Amino acid sequence: MKGFIVYQDYITLEDQTSIRLFGRLENNQSFVALNKLNPYFFITEKDFEKISKMLKQCKTEKVPLTNFKGERVVKISLKNQQELNKLAKEIHNSGIHTYEADIKPHYRFIIDNNLLGSIEIEGDYESSERIDRVYNEAKISPAESKPKLKVISLDIESDKKNKLFCIGLSGENYQKNFMVTENELENAVSCSSESDCLEKFKKEFLKLDPDIITGWNVIDFDFAYLSGLFKKHKIPFDLGRSNEPVRLRIESEFFRQSSADIPGRQVLDGLNLIRDPFIQEAPSIKKAEFESYTLEDVAQAILGKGKILKGGGRHEEIEKLYKTNQQKLVDYNLLDCELAYEIIEKTKMIELAVERSHLTGISLDKITSSIIAFDSLYIREARKAGLVSPSTAYGLKETKIKGAYVYSSKPGIYHNVLVLDFKSLYPSVIRTFNIDPSSHLEKKEKDAVESPNKEYFKNKDGILPKIIEKLHQAREKAKREKRELSNYAIKIIMNSFWGVLASPNCRYFNFEMANAITSFCRWAIQLTAKKIEEKGYKVIYIDTDAAFVETSLNKEKANALGLELQDYINSFYKEYVKTNFNRTSALELEFDKQYLSLMIPSLRQDSESEKAAKKRYAGLIEENNKEELEIVGLEAIRGDWTDAAQEFQKELLMKVFHKESIEQFIKSYIKKILGGKVDDKLVYRKSIRKALNEYTKTTPPHVKAARQLDHLDSNVIEYYMTSAGPEPIQKLKHKIDYEHYIEKQIKPIANQILSLFNKSFEELTQKSKQTKLF
Repeated sequence: MKGFIVYQDYITLEDQTSIRLFGRLENNQSFVALNKLNPYFFITEKDFEKISKMLKQCKTEKVPLTNFKGERVVKISLKNQQELNKLAKEIHNSGIHTYEADIKPHYRFIIDNNLLGSIEIEGDYESSERIDRVYNEAKISPAESKPKLKVISLDIESDKKNKLFCIGLSGENYQKNFMVTENELENAVSCSSESDCLEKFKKEFLKLDPDIITGWNVIDFDFAYLSGLFKKHKIPFDLGRSNEPVRLRIESEFFRQSSADIPGRQVLDGLNLIRDPFIQEAPSIKKAEFESYTLEDVAQAILGKGKILKGGGRHEEIEKLYKTNQQKLVDYNLLDCELAYEIIEKTKMIELAVERSHLTGISLDKITSSIIAFDSLYIREARKAGLVSPSTAYGLKETKIKGAYVYSSKPGIYHNVLVLDFKSLYPSVIRTFNIDPSSHLEKKEKDAVESPNKEYFKNKDGILPKIIEKLHQAREKAKREKRELSNYAIKIIMNSFWGVLASPNCRYFNFEMANAITSFCRWAIQLTAKKIEEKGYKVIYIDTDAAFVETSLNKEKANALGLELQDYINSFYKEYVKTNFNRTSALELEFDKQYLSLMIPSLRQDSESEKAAKKRYAGLIEENNKEELEIVGLEAIRGDWTDAAQEFQKELLMKVFHKESIEQFIKSYIKKILGGKVDDKLVYRKSIRKALNEYTKTTPPHVKAARQLDHLDSNVIEYYMTSAGPEPIQKLKHKIDYEHYIEKQIKPIANQILSLFNKSFEELTQKSKQTKLF
């Protein structure tokens, strides 16, 4: 039977480590596979002789494997992981290096058996109270399978004193609410007390048997609340596929995510997922814009609908509904469940998690961990090559890795600008020049590849280039078959490899090797710019993997030139890399687009600086006979600028790009602000990153505004600047300070453009005042 691994861990039974793989089979049944494992690690043969007395209780064997330096190793194993951990720590404290000592047993089992998300199980099974099939010591092998996972969304309503009102569950074609009430309500189960509500909820939850539980802030609020309530009523809080209790780790730090461990199931919080950059850039989410991460804002942006109760004061409304209109409270609760579920479904977050699990073998709750994904792929390929990997040695980077190359010529308005960029530059550099932990040399050897920062690598494809080549082929196949999610997942995994090697938390971290990658990237884009300029064209901007080329041609001829330069550079690298490195180039430059017009501002907005800004520009492109603005790094796409400033900048840019007069537009927009015509667009929005009482050294405007509120309903504070300073929109008492907005929001944006025409905002507004005076 084929199935997908939803959850993996290990337990100790009669002093023996056993692996547990929980999941869903193709026939829709749940399963757990139990397999004994003797965990192990390695030390070198020379170190083995030094500490052989420490190893009398272990099984030791010489194996045909080496470390990256070519030294032979000895395998050390025990039946019990805890005992192995103690031994590894003791060896480490004696100053001896271990290899793969930090790999957890379930990861060891997954890697050693080359499993990637889906498996095939052969063997006898029994059934248990909570699992359809329990396999003991079954044969497990890799397979391709994508069973439909069961997802349930959870939401709870209570009063301010933590009295439980109801618990809601929602899934595919399913909705049910459990309310403490005597009334008969639609889509609700009536419960006589809190404990009755918990018992009925738990029974239904276990009957549903979900693989994945989701919700909005479901760990920090709903599960944390349920944990206390189950404890209060002395009911076992065991919602998993075993009788072990739910284990919560609630993080108070904003930048660390809380977690919920429910054996056999995964908790994937919709709020945590949508905030992750990896998820946000997915094709199914990328174009959605939401002002905050509240369920209301995200639901409106993605689903086009929202909650029944909105804004501040919801607690009071919920308490009022419980007393006066319980059916509406049921509907409100179930809609919240439904919204969280539908966001997960529409954005294909679960599909994306499954896709990445199939590519890397990591569990669903670790899909955004690049280091774990890298480990999973690299360790198994290293073993095939007869190599063992080092244990992780956590440490701090002494110096920063030297980053990408960014160059900007001078500020101005440019026309018919070509953008040529390298496809997946970092992975391509790794493949082209064999940058690989197992290939890294301590000194120069004959035929070695030399990087611009004088690091050396064997000139024979190592492990990492082979992994990237395999992923590259899989991505090209996904593109041909128009499988967007697969294409995106592979791209993210490949592009993460450079960052992993540059992290001291990675077992393969090497400062010089990480710098070798960036030095080759800087070399490639600078050499590309040089070859383009040799053809007689001006490169006006360079950023990491892209060169912007100014042309004096019309749209059609410029597009033809873009393709010509693309082919010329790619042919050049094929020959250059073969001649100078005796390797095959994987570098591929692509003509990406043409900006009909491009604005690069000066380094300082309010000066007449001749230095151009970096990573800040705006361009006009044409797609499907429709013009669109593309903005990078400017105010129009930054959340800490008002809607008015963003609207003003976009309209101003369009006028500049179409060579229309801008002076009158600037004056008229100022007039609109002073006349109160755009008050709704003058709201500042900024997130609170810690508790209000923790802001002690400085008090930013949004914190001042937040402290005026009776209570916080969101970490995003919305406020105006008034004659009395910042005031939250819920408690606006004074007049809006229009001069503040003109000075701090409109003036910098206007000067950004005016300075390119040797004009200034002061000059423009002074003329306006003089005209009125006379």
